[in-house]
Amino acid sequence: MNGNRTSIRCHCGQRIMARDVMTTGLYLKLFGPSYVYVKYRCSRCKKLGEDFVKQEEWDSGILRNVTEEVRAEEKVRYESLGPIDINEVIDFHFQLENGNTLKDLMASPPVGKKVKQKSSTDR
Repeated sequence: MNGNRTSIRCHCGQRIMARDVMTTGLYLKLFGPSYVYVKYRCSRCKKLGEDFVKQEEWDSGILRNVTEEVRAEEKVRYESLGPIDINEVIDFHFQLENGNTLKDLMASPPVGKKVKQKSSTDR
């Protein structure tokens, strides 16, 4: 595979995976390139579609899911953080409004993890 074709996509933009494929076949030509025929039903829009991929570019990996780019230890760390709650989102929003640089944001404590102290206006 030359890297030009990384996936098959439906007209609605959804990436076609192996579970969506109904049939594949080889379309041989005497002159010129041969093609692999792929017929599918899109999992998003449910429409039938078909595509022809040059045999030289065909790789069954086109239909497989993309591998994860997160290492196992990073995944464990992210899962241990738990879901992001609304207070963390609000705090992060205010930090972004301050116009801090990325360097300042990296040096500040994690968003939403600081303990709020009650002020005299809180009831």
